[in-house]
Amino acid sequence: MDGRFDVAVIGGGVVGLAILRRLAMAGLSCVLLEKGADILSGASKGNSALLHTGFDAPHGSTELACMQAGYAEYLSIREKLNLPLLETSAMVVAWSEEERAALPGIVAKAHKNGVKDVALLTQAQMHRREPRLAASALAAVLVPGEHVIDPWSSPLAYAHQAIAHGAVIHRKAEVRGAELRGGAWTLSAGDVTVEAAIVVNAAGLFGDHVEAFARASPFHIKPRKGQFVVFDKPAARLVRAIILPVPTERTKGVVLFRTIFGNLAIGPTAEETDEREAGNCDNATLEKLKARAIEMVPALAGVGVNAIYAGLRPATEHKDYVIEALADKNWITVGGIRSTGLTGSLGIAQQVEKLFRKHFGPLPKKKPAVQWTPVPNLAEHQIRPYRRGGEIVCHCEWVTRAEIEAALQGPLPAGDLGGLKRRTRAMMGRCQGFNC
Repeated sequence: MDGRFDVAVIGGGVVGLAILRRLAMAGLSCVLLEKGADILSGASKGNSALLHTGFDAPHGSTELACMQAGYAEYLSIREKLNLPLLETSAMVVAWSEEERAALPGIVAKAHKNGVKDVALLTQAQMHRREPRLAASALAAVLVPGEHVIDPWSSPLAYAHQAIAHGAVIHRKAEVRGAELRGGAWTLSAGDVTVEAAIVVNAAGLFGDHVEAFARASPFHIKPRKGQFVVFDKPAARLVRAIILPVPTERTKGVVLFRTIFGNLAIGPTAEETDEREAGNCDNATLEKLKARAIEMVPALAGVGVNAIYAGLRPATEHKDYVIEALADKNWITVGGIRSTGLTGSLGIAQQVEKLFRKHFGPLPKKKPAVQWTPVPNLAEHQIRPYRRGGEIVCHCEWVTRAEIEAALQGPLPAGDLGGLKRRTRAMMGRCQGFNC
């Protein structure tokens, strides 16, 4: 037995880490079990890093409540954790008369969701804000509160803060056995066995498999693949706002957005797949994405492509998040957290804490003193370490030797090459590591 805990969280994506952080800060003894060699090895590594207001989320949904709570908490803690924010705003752009007719409904929905600063823009107003948009853009809805954040430093900061409050994180710890006996779960995960009073299933793409330990899963993960094209650095100067499409019933559509790392990207696609481990890219889809970006911003025709990648979203047959407590099973389910999980994660953690208090007793009266664990800055619009000097190892992304050494040390060192990339940006530039 490697330990006895109040709570075991299964899944080391952004949602699991946010839950771990909140419960550890509440004074509970917590452990997280992640099957990958590093955190963020599943769906979270391929997210688009947008901070959403919830303006277009289903009214009254759990997703909307979690997104808006998460949005507010992120803004309240980000400076203490050194988490960047690229204030871009967003525009939902109509490219046809049919789409233009849908814009007033988008504004009405946003206002109903409490996002009151959303407003219509005429064609002239839109082009004054984004002069490089194609002339075929007819009108837009402005969403001032939508922004770009760091997709990987945020969950890393949550992990570090959880550890600072006593939490334990085990990697390479896939849960292969779970048994509820005498009011506690015994979990066999990789080389460790832990006992926990309560289990939280935040296993993302494998959430339905993990749910089967407690019951027949009420949801089935139907992975949705999203492919992205990332343009070279000069492209980021061509637009300011996140350029959103008018959504359909099935998907929000492809988005043109700046990244926190100084690039411009387009994606994701929405492709049903059976893949759960990794998303593959195909040339035909990537060429369509590139062509669509050039159609939207013609000046992109002269800009090269920096990288391509694919992410997998843990979609289910349900349109909303699945968050509930099984009081008789000492279990909390957190499933079907799709593309809004980065924004919603802190709000989801708040929901889990409420469920814990309601079904499994009060939280400890004495909470530990709050520890803040700022992470290194990776954002291009803020001062990076290379500007202060030091040996450069990755010349495309200007990553220093000291940054790489730091990422291999500390309370949660990188567990594999992907983890090192996400902590430093090394090998993520134009040469993709060829010259590092």
